[in-house]
Amino acid sequence: SKYYDTSYPPDNEGVCTDVIWRAFKQAGYSLRDMIDNDIKNNPEAYPNIKYRDKNIDFRRVMNQKTFFEHHALILTTSTKKIGEWQPGDIVIFEDKHIGIISDKRNKNGIPYVIHNEGQTNREEDYLTTRKITGHYRFDATKIDKNILKKWNNK
Repeated sequence: SKYYDTSYPPDNEGVCTDVIWRAFKQAGYSLRDMIDNDIKNNPEAYPNIKYRDKNIDFRRVMNQKTFFEHHALILTTSTKKIGEWQPGDIVIFEDKHIGIISDKRNKNGIPYVIHNEGQTNREEDYLTTRKITGHYRFDATKIDKNILKKWNNK
């Protein structure tokens, strides 16, 4: 959970938000650059940022939440609507923790969550353990081309 001048922690380190940008990286997109573009275009939507720093801004739960509120499909936070929870969906708990919905489900059909909460990454039956404050589905085909940025290994 420390600051990195290069933005990205080593593969064996990270926090919950690192699970999200790494998933975007695997899909070929730079969440850091997309959030940075959104902050530039909509600074009033990010009131918690007093001093911009693209090396850390994208690694904060509330900044990711704001980005997904602007650029993803907003879905139900009710776990009673099980069919609306799909693999790859992003879920936020209590505006403090974030994870990704897994393709695995428990015996009641509730999906597992891929996340990192003070330990190594986990895929576990976690969805109903805390209050859900956000549920999103990202579709790159619906993102403004001024915001959408491909992953660049440079």
